[in-house]
Amino acid sequence: MRLSPLHCLTLLAALGVATPAFAAPGCPPEGWPVERLDALRQGGFVVPDAGERATLAYALANCLASPDSHLRDELAYDALSNWMRKGELAPDTLRALRDRFYAMLGEPDPDAVAWPFAALALAEVARTDRTSPWMTPAERTAMVLRAVTYLESVRDYRGFEPGEGWRHGVAHGADWLMQLTLNPALDAPQLHRIVDAIATQAVPTAGVAYVFGEPQRLAAPIVLAAQRGVRDEAGWKDWFTALVPRLGDPSLAWKDAQWLARRHDLVAFLQAVYVEADRSSDKRTRTVLPGVVAALQAIP
Repeated sequence: MRLSPLHCLTLLAALGVATPAFAAPGCPPEGWPVERLDALRQGGFVVPDAGERATLAYALANCLASPDSHLRDELAYDALSNWMRKGELAPDTLRALRDRFYAMLGEPDPDAVAWPFAALALAEVARTDRTSPWMTPAERTAMVLRAVTYLESVRDYRGFEPGEGWRHGVAHGADWLMQLTLNPALDAPQLHRIVDAIATQAVPTAGVAYVFGEPQRLAAPIVLAAQRGVRDEAGWKDWFTALVPRLGDPSLAWKDAQWLARRHDLVAFLQAVYVEADRSSDKRTRTVLPGVVAALQAIP
């Protein structure tokens, strides 16, 4: 992602959420060296005391910016995901974590890992609200705006790099949108906004060829939105065929490397949507199929 910190902070202010006035905790947290965190992981991240668990969860949020992939991914993120999926963090803690992750998206990210991992953690926060609602409608509206803004702004397309681990900004943004799409509290305009955000990365203007499963992750919110009846068959056909012009100048077909990369991404995305929709017996989900076929046939 290459949204500047200034732009992110402007977005935070526009949404009425202030950045923290306190210093973020160090990483690893005081009293929790890596060896102790490793032992916690081996024990299933069990922290019996709810207060200690909440304190540690907030402290570990800062580790999502660590250049150490083991500390960032296998310890901090896995601990946070584990506790959230088990319902072991109270709404007040979830709200504090959410706001910390929002703030991270507006802070400098010199190693280019904090933003994508904040997005991935926010997908888990969104999931908690889906499974046991705690956000207000206004908070959900703000989260939808932040999620689509994040995905649309991703410009760092690195996936996995040996020694550095995952970044995977597009996939993490798609996961965030998937969790929101699954939430029955979202209305049709919000779902339409999510669907349109997916289009921006299904055919990225950068001309980068996805090789880390990004098309499949981007396809998931689309299939789920179709299942919710957000568009009829004609609407989906218009949406899918509108992706084809995003390839660029047709005269560059099979001549330009970036054009070919975009073609690769679009075909992979369309195929991923088709496979998922075709295996469904739900009539609304299957309304995407004619549009997918039409788009595939229109690609040079």
